[in-house]
Amino acid sequence: MDMENIQYATTRGLRDEEVEELLSTHHVGVLSLADGGDAYAVPVDYHYDGDHFYVRLTDDGESDKLEFLAATERPEFLVYGHGGDYESWSILVRGDLHQVDPDELGIDAATVNDWFGPVRVFDESISGLTLRLFELAVERLVGRATIG
Repeated sequence: MDMENIQYATTRGLRDEEVEELLSTHHVGVLSLADGGDAYAVPVDYHYDGDHFYVRLTDDGESDKLEFLAATERPEFLVYGHGGDYESWSILVRGDLHQVDPDELGIDAATVNDWFGPVRVFDESISGLTLRLFELAVERLVGRATIG
């Protein structure tokens, strides 16, 4: 392969204000989990308010994501976007993910709906679903964007 003719896009680190803005104005990302040598990545809704990073999951009693979550030592969350073929940004969020009780935090159904929007249901019975709210205790945020 002729490496001299490969195109490259230069990237830069996002400033803290840019990371805050992007995380606060987007609401879907990819939760990456692992169990030994097996990986599991799933798009999920999230809410970030500058202090807390919440992820909403549902459980139908047969949830692969919750099994992988229990086995994952350090989950990672990816939020990204693009404005064209060569214009893009991404933010990786890493930290411990632990379940929280919405009632203890004063989070009601209206707040959950406002933060996350409707729950996407995939061939499950709605009456059989349990909503679970998790907080990602942010240990590391890394943001990158293309220059151009």
